[in-house]
Amino acid sequence: MIEVSGPMPFFTVSQQTAAIVETFGKFNSIRFSGLHFKIPFIQNVVGRVSLRIQQLDVIVETKTKDDVFVRLKVSVQFHIIKDKIYDAFYRLENPHDQITSYIFDTVRAEVPKMKLDDVFEKKDDVAIAIKRDLSEAMYDYGYTIVKALVTDIDPDAAVKQAMNRINASEREKVAAEYEAEAERIRIVARAKAEAESKRLQGQGIADQRREIARGLEESVEVLNKVGINSQEASALIVVTQHYDTLHSLGENVNSNLILLPNTPDNASNLLTQMVTSFAASAQMGDQMKEGQKKLEKSKTKFLD
Repeated sequence: MIEVSGPMPFFTVSQQTAAIVETFGKFNSIRFSGLHFKIPFIQNVVGRVSLRIQQLDVIVETKTKDDVFVRLKVSVQFHIIKDKIYDAFYRLENPHDQITSYIFDTVRAEVPKMKLDDVFEKKDDVAIAIKRDLSEAMYDYGYTIVKALVTDIDPDAAVKQAMNRINASEREKVAAEYEAEAERIRIVARAKAEAESKRLQGQGIADQRREIARGLEESVEVLNKVGINSQEASALIVVTQHYDTLHSLGENVNSNLILLPNTPDNASNLLTQMVTSFAASAQMGDQMKEGQKKLEKSKTKFLD
């Protein structure tokens, strides 16, 4: 930043730059961009300072609260205050070293209070602390801090590998939970589908039996009209279905069938047994109806 010009009386200053002019070694003036005059041999341009925003990148190694060493890259943007060019030029020998020292001091005061995970989550808090401390310290020297950023956090390699393993394990756990949930949904869906299938199948069987019963009822009515009572008609229908079944099975050569002795006497006995069974069932039904009527009468008397 120090510059001693020659004997030429004229000199120029670039845009966003300030030149420091001394007379016999004593501060005289600050010149900004444009063409300027100085007295040869008496006045000299002893330095120029940039008014542009500058950036300083600093890498700080420190330890976290959970004893993990980590390297932080901090980027600080700053510029000289136009009204304090004198202080920036004469009071501070090397601004970069001064800023670096404050960055080290702030980072090593803030990061050891945090665990490693918190450093990643709260890096903006570290950057705010750096900007706050630098702004307070550097303002008197003519510098203003525009922005402070923590641009990189680099733990030890072994720590990064451990973090990656933890992350991978956590993701595998979540994936397993999702797979289990998907399997549960599939099982529930299959169970619901099977239950619906069984319900429809049962409904179909019920409808089929209802139609069979209606057909049998109509057959009994037809037989009753020709003088055959209900018991004989029912037995005749059963025997007829028996022979229809035998005929149907005989048409399929690949079917396996176990037949009981089937002679005319056996058929007659089967019919007799069916008639007797139907008669006994009818008698039992009549008795149950009579018992039900007596029970209802008893209840009525008791309530009266």
